[in-house]
This record gives sequence, structure tokens and C-alpha cells, in this order.
Amino acid sequence: MALSWQEIRSRATAFAKEYKTSTGEIQDYADFWTDFFNIFGVRRRSVASFQKAIHKINGNTGFIDLFWPGVLLVEHKSKGEDLDSASFQANDYLLSLDEDDRPRYIVVSDFEKIRIYDFEGKDGKIDEHTFHLSELPSHIRLFGFIAGYEVRHYKEEDPVNKKAVRLVVQLYRALAEGNYPKEHLARLMVRFVFLFFADDAGIFPKRDIFHDYILYLTKENGEDLGAHLQQIFEVLETPEEERQKALSDDLKEFPYVNGTLFKDHIPLPSFNKEMRQEIIKAAQFDWGAVSPAIFGSMFQFVMDVDDEDIRHDFGAHYTSEKNILKVVDGLFLDDLKHELETSGNNPTKLNELWNRIAEMRLLDPACGCGNFLVVAYRELRQIEVEIIKRLYAELAPVDCGKVSSSMYS
Repeated sequence: MALSWQEIRSRATAFAKEYKTSTGEIQDYADFWTDFFNIFGVRRRSVASFQKAIHKINGNTGFIDLFWPGVLLVEHKSKGEDLDSASFQANDYLLSLDEDDRPRYIVVSDFEKIRIYDFEGKDGKIDEHTFHLSELPSHIRLFGFIAGYEVRHYKEEDPVNKKAVRLVVQLYRALAEGNYPKEHLARLMVRFVFLFFADDAGIFPKRDIFHDYILYLTKENGEDLGAHLQQIFEVLETPEEERQKALSDDLKEFPYVNGTLFKDHIPLPSFNKEMRQEIIKAAQFDWGAVSPAIFGSMFQFVMDVDDEDIRHDFGAHYTSEKNILKVVDGLFLDDLKHELETSGNNPTKLNELWNRIAEMRLLDPACGCGNFLVVAYRELRQIEVEIIKRLYAELAPVDCGKVSSSMYS
């Protein structure tokens, strides 16, 4: 079973202390790398070998200090020797290897410092990191591939999310400048974002019912838009069997939305022509392509605007999806994904993992917009869907969107 990152970091700390006085390449390097692999609970001899002979391009024979075909090449020097020279030597070996044996990673070290190259780095470029041995625990994830952990490169927010957020901020500004009560503005904005997203993401029975209603059934000058919105809010809060029979067909298309999003009464907003256009513009955007973490993205953009009142209204504490993944991966997702990988198609192991996920409870005591919880839920859901696909592969295709475990109740 794979070690947890907590245990790996603890072993890395002990390793750095043990080898802080090592200096000689010949005397200590073999022990150094054998123990380095042991940080991850991996037997070095099972994957990599020392002093791999290689015929270099110039016709001479060289010896790779440590070689893991297709994965890792290590060139180790005595303390104080030039790492640039070691890197040049390692690249010389790399070019002499068969294509299938060329590793993704090159590591050079002089005991005191370690440098790692990832040839499949972010955006297809080579990632390079150099640090002192004492800093190994804080850089240990760079070597997660040794234990089978995937080294991920986290992307910034998708441009489509940023565009959606700009539209929301513009609408917020229009309402704020129209003097809509600030104590109710955040709730009104959440309702708008839900309606935009539901219109395109399959939550409503058919696409664009909110957009079409606003575009075709409200006056161009916006004077009646507030009253129509109030009707829509009330309809969304009312179960179909309890609605008035004389309700228009256009309003009947809106489904009942349980929960409390539309329950509380908020002041009727007043609109003009320009404000109505802001809503139509936002509704026309394809929200089906937007991440459900849009609430957090919305906060991020609002924090960048100049208006201090707007920044305060939306809240000043936002963590991007990129940084959230860095946290939740290390906390629990890496372990769950590794367990999924080792479970293969074994029904017993898959069900054990499924039950484990079902029993998980996540708490973010200062959740703000809830972005940590939204992203964590999405990642857990993807693992659950993969479990379901493996368990029921022999049956008819499963509508995984309708299957949920008890953790979501």
C-alpha cells in the first residue's frame, strides 16, 4: 500500500538529516539513492540499477550513476562539484539512449544540492527545480513519480470562466449603481448566477427558458423586469402541484427548485434599459461550459476591481481552483486515486473504496463561497463515477448522473 504524503515528508526529513554530512561520490552515493527510494517505500533494486553502461555518441563508454528505463536518470557528484557540468553529462547520456528508454526525469546532485528536470513539464516545457538537501521535505512532491503518484501541472482559471465572471461583475455594478439595497444584493446575484447556469447546464427542462423569457416577455425599457423576476422567483419556489392553474405557459416551464435559494423575500429590483441589457448579455453566454466553481471565480474577479465597496460586498477571501487542488490532492485525493488504481476491477476492493468515500465528511469552517467544498465534491464524484463504471461494466450503460452514495445525502 502506498505511503501517505505525511509519512513520505516525515521520511524525507529524516533522510535529509542523515545525509547532511555526506561528501564523497564513491563512498556514499549508492546508499544515498537506495535510501532516497525508501522515502517512498520503494525498493530501489526493483526498478533502478547503478552504473548502467552506455555507448555514447562519440564512441566512448559511459556509466550512468542510477538508471530507471523510461523514468529516471541520475548523475551524482561529490559535494561542491558543479551541477551544470553534471547536467551536461546527464544530457549526453540521455541522447545516447534508445528512444524507448529515454527517461522523463533527470536528477543531478552533489549531496548538498539536488536539481530535477521534468521533460514533460507545464505547457510542454522542461521544468527545472534546484534546492538544498535540507529543503527536500518541502520539494518531495516533485519525486512523487517514484511511488506512482502523477506529477500534475495545475492550470489557471479557464478563460471561459473569467469571461462569465466579468459578465456577473458588470451586472453587479449596474445593480449597485442603481442603489439596490446592499444587504440583499449578494442574494440576488446568487439567484441570477443559478438561473444563468441552470439555463444552459441541463438543470431546467429545456435550454434558454430564462433567457427567452427576459428577452421576449419584458419591455425593452426594463420597467417591468423586476416584477417578472419576482414572479419567476415565486414559481421556482413553488412545487408544480401547488401552483395557480391560471399561470402562464411561459412561467409553467420553470421547474420547482427545492432548498432555500428562492424562499426568502427580497426587495423588488428596478431596472432601466441598460440594466436589462446587462442581464440579457449575461444570459446569452454559454454557462454550460463554465466550471461549477464559478462562485469562487466570481469573488476572484471582484477582488481585482477598484471599487472597495464591491470588493467588500463579495468578500475578500477567495482561493483559486488551482490552489484548492494543490491542497485537496495532498490531503486525501492522491490516496483515493492510488487506491482506485490498485483496486483495478476487483469488486471487493472497489466496493470498499466506494464505502470509504460514502463515509467521508468534509468540513470547511470558513467556507465563504464554498469553493473548497465544490471542487472537492467534484473530484470525489469523478472517482465514484469511475468506480461505478468498473463495477457495472458488463451491464447496460449506467446514468452516473443519477447515482449517488450516502455521502451526498
